[in-house]
Amino acid sequence: MKLSRPVSWFLLAFGAWSWFVWTNFTRNLWKDSGGLAFDDAGDPTTYFWIHLVLAAVSLVLGTAIGIIGLRGLRALRALRAPRDGRRNA
Repeated sequence: MKLSRPVSWFLLAFGAWSWFVWTNFTRNLWKDSGGLAFDDAGDPTTYFWIHLVLAAVSLVLGTAIGIIGLRGLRALRALRAPRDGRRNA
Protein backbone atom coordinates (compact mmCIF):
# COMPACT_ATOMS: atom_id res chain seq x y z
CA MET A 1 0.00 0.00 0.00
CA LYS A 2 1.32 3.42 -0.91
CA LEU A 3 0.53 6.54 1.05
CA SER A 4 0.36 9.92 -0.61
CA ARG A 5 2.56 12.75 0.62
CA PRO A 6 -0.33 14.68 2.24
CA VAL A 7 -1.57 11.57 4.04
CA SER A 8 1.94 10.72 5.25
CA TRP A 9 2.42 14.27 6.58
CA PHE A 10 -1.00 14.16 8.24
CA LEU A 11 -0.16 10.90 10.02
CA LEU A 12 3.21 12.23 11.14
CA ALA A 13 1.61 15.46 12.39
CA PHE A 14 -1.09 13.47 14.18
CA GLY A 15 1.59 11.47 16.01
CA ALA A 16 3.43 14.63 17.06
CA TRP A 17 0.18 16.31 18.12
CA SER A 18 -0.77 13.26 20.15
CA TRP A 19 2.53 13.40 22.03
CA PHE A 20 2.13 17.13 22.67
CA VAL A 21 -1.45 16.87 23.94
CA TRP A 22 -1.19 13.73 26.04
CA THR A 23 2.13 14.50 27.73
CA ASN A 24 0.74 17.91 28.67
CA PHE A 25 -2.48 16.28 29.92
CA THR A 26 -0.53 13.73 31.98
CA ARG A 27 1.62 16.46 33.50
CA ASN A 28 -1.51 18.40 34.48
CA LEU A 29 -3.17 15.25 35.81
CA TRP A 30 -0.14 14.57 38.01
CA LYS A 31 -0.26 18.12 39.43
CA ASP A 32 -4.06 18.08 39.95
CA SER A 33 -5.15 20.32 42.80
CA GLY A 34 -8.88 20.11 42.12
CA GLY A 35 -9.32 16.87 44.02
CA LEU A 36 -10.29 14.63 41.11
CA ALA A 37 -7.01 12.76 40.63
CA PHE A 38 -6.06 12.35 44.29
CA ASP A 39 -8.17 11.90 47.39
CA ASP A 40 -7.71 13.71 50.70
CA ALA A 41 -5.01 11.24 51.79
CA GLY A 42 -3.04 11.89 48.60
CA ASP A 43 -3.77 8.50 47.07
CA PRO A 44 -4.63 8.24 43.34
CA THR A 45 -8.33 7.90 42.57
CA THR A 46 -10.06 5.82 39.91
CA TYR A 47 -10.29 8.99 37.82
CA PHE A 48 -6.48 9.25 37.90
CA TRP A 49 -5.89 5.62 36.85
CA ILE A 50 -8.46 5.67 34.04
CA HIS A 51 -7.04 8.87 32.58
CA LEU A 52 -3.47 7.67 32.97
CA VAL A 53 -4.31 4.49 31.02
CA LEU A 54 -6.15 6.59 28.43
CA ALA A 55 -3.07 8.80 28.02
CA ALA A 56 -0.72 5.81 27.76
CA VAL A 57 -2.84 4.10 25.11
CA SER A 58 -3.13 7.35 23.17
CA LEU A 59 0.64 7.83 23.26
CA VAL A 60 1.21 4.30 21.96
CA LEU A 61 -1.32 4.76 19.16
CA GLY A 62 0.03 8.22 18.33
CA THR A 63 3.53 6.79 18.12
CA ALA A 64 2.40 3.97 15.83
CA ILE A 65 0.49 6.37 13.57
CA GLY A 66 3.45 8.77 13.44
CA ILE A 67 5.79 5.92 12.51
CA ILE A 68 3.45 4.90 9.68
CA GLY A 69 3.52 8.48 8.40
CA LEU A 70 7.32 8.65 8.66
CA ARG A 71 7.69 5.37 6.80
CA GLY A 72 5.33 6.67 4.11
CA LEU A 73 7.46 9.79 3.64
CA ARG A 74 10.66 7.74 3.50
CA ALA A 75 9.14 5.41 0.92
CA LEU A 76 8.12 8.37 -1.24
CA ARG A 77 11.63 9.82 -0.99
CA ALA A 78 13.14 6.46 -1.98
CA LEU A 79 10.88 6.35 -5.05
CA ARG A 80 12.10 9.79 -6.17
CA ALA A 81 15.80 9.03 -5.68
CA PRO A 82 17.72 7.69 -8.71
CA ARG A 83 18.38 3.98 -8.41
CA ASP A 84 22.10 4.10 -9.26
CA GLY A 85 22.93 6.76 -6.67
CA ARG A 86 23.83 9.45 -9.21
CA ARG A 87 22.03 12.76 -9.45
CA ASN A 88 20.49 13.81 -12.71
CA ALA A 89 21.80 17.12 -13.98
